[in-house]
Amino acid sequence: MSLKNFMVLALSALLVIGVALTGGCVLDETATIEDITPQEAFTLIQNNQNNPDFVIIDVRTPEEFADGYIENASNIDFYSATFRDELNNLDKNKTYLTYCRSGGRSRNALDTMGELNFREAYNILGGINQWKTEGLPTVK
Repeated sequence: MSLKNFMVLALSALLVIGVALTGGCVLDETATIEDITPQEAFTLIQNNQNNPDFVIIDVRTPEEFADGYIENASNIDFYSATFRDELNNLDKNKTYLTYCRSGGRSRNALDTMGELNFREAYNILGGINQWKTEGLPTVK
């Protein structure tokens, strides 16, 4: 085998190995995973009132959730041992809006949703605290 043929074979093998190793790590460039303001979130909710493919997720603890939440939100506790699995079981083609108390846990949840290849997910900057500060509605 000539040196040229050997180099082509070696580079081809490295390319195949590289693609195989990174195949699961490639992010979907068409996905929308981003932070939005409470007012943008309110508008998103209003625009999706009767949309079964729009889901609001409160990632606070059940105790925090019981103190008041955004109408129609589902509670998935960020601190639960099964949190990542619960997210992974959701329909990744729906649109999600996440929030927590101040925005930290829901930002981490949003990052996880990106890793799990969700198509469209948003996080409310400042969480429900900022939502309330801006006078936006909650229910109990």
